Amino acid sequence: MGKTIMWFRKDLRFDDNTAFNKMLENSPESDERICLFQLNPAQFLKGSYNHDAFFSSLRTFYRAAKAKDIDIHFLYGDTEENFLALKKAYSDWDTIYFNKDERGFGRQRDQKMSAFFKQNHIKEYSFQDSHLHGVEEIKKPTGESYKVFTPYFRKWSTMPKRPYERNKSLSRTFTQLSHPLFNEGQKQFETLVEKIELPFEYECGEEIAENYLKDFVKNHLHNYQENRDYPSLNQTSQLSRFLRTGEISIRKVWHAMNAEPDSDGRHTFISELCWRDFYNMIYFENPKQRTQEIKEQYRQLKWSYNQELFDSWARGNTGYPIVDAGMRQLNQTGWMHNRLRMIVASFLTKDLMIDWRMGEEYFQEKLIDYDSASNIGGWQWAASTGTDAVPYFRIFNPTTQGEKFDSKGDFIRAFVPELRIVPNDSIHEPHKMSLERQKAVGCYIGKDYPAPIVDHSKMRPEILSFFKNGSS
Repeated sequence: MGKTIMWFRKDLRFDDNTAFNKMLENSPESDERICLFQLNPAQFLKGSYNHDAFFSSLRTFYRAAKAKDIDIHFLYGDTEENFLALKKAYSDWDTIYFNKDERGFGRQRDQKMSAFFKQNHIKEYSFQDSHLHGVEEIKKPTGESYKVFTPYFRKWSTMPKRPYERNKSLSRTFTQLSHPLFNEGQKQFETLVEKIELPFEYECGEEIAENYLKDFVKNHLHNYQENRDYPSLNQTSQLSRFLRTGEISIRKVWHAMNAEPDSDGRHTFISELCWRDFYNMIYFENPKQRTQEIKEQYRQLKWSYNQELFDSWARGNTGYPIVDAGMRQLNQTGWMHNRLRMIVASFLTKDLMIDWRMGEEYFQEKLIDYDSASNIGGWQWAASTGTDAVPYFRIFNPTTQGEKFDSKGDFIRAFVPELRIVPNDSIHEPHKMSLERQKAVGCYIGKDYPAPIVDHSKMRPEILSFFKNGSS
């Protein structure tokens, strides 16, 4: 009889969890099965929405496991040190299952721990679970990785997808261990969740995630293509936060979409799932992309670090209503509509010429659906420094973007209450209102709502010169 550990990470579910299913299938009946979560302070981002949202989800998962008579054991501290102490305490621990990370900090940790498991004669069974295709599955005929999305999507679309596998049974018993390591881990976990301070409602858990999926498929999928860019319509899936914590299986999402009749909405949404795989692969191929431009010729650009302008952007006080509405949505809810993410990122990098890394880090703190590969990829796309990025000469006009995607200003008024009674013909350029009209609507520009902090019409030649003269 030995001990088998299931190591949970960003896969906070029992349903269609590859490593968990494999453990149920393959671990001997005589083995003791232990579920474990490693709390590594190096990964904490305390005081952020990102951090608190994840630990809210972890708390919900912990309680759901308890309801199934499964104890989640917590370790706290350095991963290798904890596992070494665990091996010394339980010499019969001989097997571990987990779903591996393929990029960034997680990949480095897993490579290090694989060496540890081998050295300590612990059999490792690790699986790619978080994406439809792993980082090395989609290749060109030459064996090279893709750098452009469209041909990647064509190849991706031809590849069979793994089935969705609901757990057949949780009849296997799970062991509860008592050890000072776990006592300290439990104490740290309880302290972390006690300090959660999200200023908004945060729904989480497997059941909630499934409800969101069902609602989207039933009510929004087939109109997704035509409605997805309009933030006031609230027609997006809202599944991103569940995918980042693993509270829902990506295979479950894909098969739910694939089972529906063909439509433009279905095709577009499935392409969004492909973008998720694409950016995951790009991060794997470019491990320095968090801090370094993917396009080498743009690594010498002299970005601005103007803190006053950055703070105006971050607070949603730029004088451009659609930008401000997007940033305030992020600050108030921990989420931002994807169209707005593109608009505000373009504004920061192209209108204010501020380093995209500052924006990426701000999003990392605020987003409840933060995914490093997608977020970094999105910011490098907007800044024109990434792979398959928007050309540097394409600059979003924040005024026309607002007019196109929030024509009546409904979304703007929801998040910028200073403008709530500004008429439609002034909602996107309130600074052009006459003093008489400002008085009539009770909104004085420069006092109640800021004047534009930059003149967009004058920035195009500056940004073109910036890229032409600053590139190597």
